Amino acid sequence: MAFSINDPDDGELLSEINMIPLIDVMLVLLIVFLITIPVMKHAVQVDLPKAAAQQQAPVPEAVRLTIDADGRYLWNDAPVSDAELATRLAEAAAQDPQPPLQLHGDRAVRYERVAQALAAAQRAGLHSIGFVTEQP
Repeated sequence: MAFSINDPDDGELLSEINMIPLIDVMLVLLIVFLITIPVMKHAVQVDLPKAAAQQQAPVPEAVRLTIDADGRYLWNDAPVSDAELATRLAEAAAQDPQPPLQLHGDRAVRYERVAQALAAAQRAGLHSIGFVTEQP
């Protein structure tokens, strides 16, 4: 205990904090934790799944189908007719895995030609069809 030399008749409040009980409690908690840590340290066996790395098939190069301002089809920048377009789309759909089709329509082309190309690609069985746009 701490002793005070102050005269008790002064009427002043004791403004010092008694630290002894706090230190006692902290030492007891430290001893409890030091005793319980070795008891709590045990290993839990976890069965993790086994993963086998498989080589993924290479993604085929995308096919670019461009419709110019006159409504003509260009298959990878080579002009094709409407009948030849249907056969090329069927050949692309038969590949495993299917190449993605990138459809690019000119601003001046009628939407009807773009819709015809999109319908032909869907009839051929292509699943991955994307529209290519240009930033203004």
